[in-house]
Amino acid sequence: MKKLLCIFLMTALVSCAGDSQNIVYKPAPQILPQHIKSLSVEPFSNKSSIFGIEQRLTLKIIDEFLKDGQYKIVNPNEADGMLSGEIKNYLMTPIQYDSNMVPTVYKITVQYAIKLTDKKTNTILWEEKTLVANQIYSASTLPGGMTEEEAREKIWDIISKDVVKRTVKGFGSVTGVSEKKI
Repeated sequence: MKKLLCIFLMTALVSCAGDSQNIVYKPAPQILPQHIKSLSVEPFSNKSSIFGIEQRLTLKIIDEFLKDGQYKIVNPNEADGMLSGEIKNYLMTPIQYDSNMVPTVYKITVQYAIKLTDKKTNTILWEEKTLVANQIYSASTLPGGMTEEEAREKIWDIISKDVVKRTVKGFGSVTGVSEKKI
């Protein structure tokens, strides 16, 4: 009986000790060099089969930087840093059908790459080669549904917020499959 009680007490003590040790990994923020006060957002290139979507994404990213207000957005020849990117792939897939095999729910997947270059030193400050954003939406014929264009606007919002967060707060704030570097 004493052995059982001793084992119980030791287990309780070990489990309590484990709770009191809150080990949290918190890396130092990776912020941009101090000399970078202004940015230029280059028009995205578009390798997808959907014409013109790169213009809307570029404008959304510029708008999000203007909302954030931490960096001034200027012309490329006046900028300290240059943000450039590429839409690698755009895929819209029906993922749910009604009883007549008519699509009712779709998923848009956008693969993109982006990098920030220090124009003073001509070095890449950070680069994400394979980022993915998804948006699932119901067809516009259903209550609460939306058009593909409306779903695209939502995905541009997601991407633009991620890009600004990645730039302002540093790597680790947006996840991609490419290696992080600064």
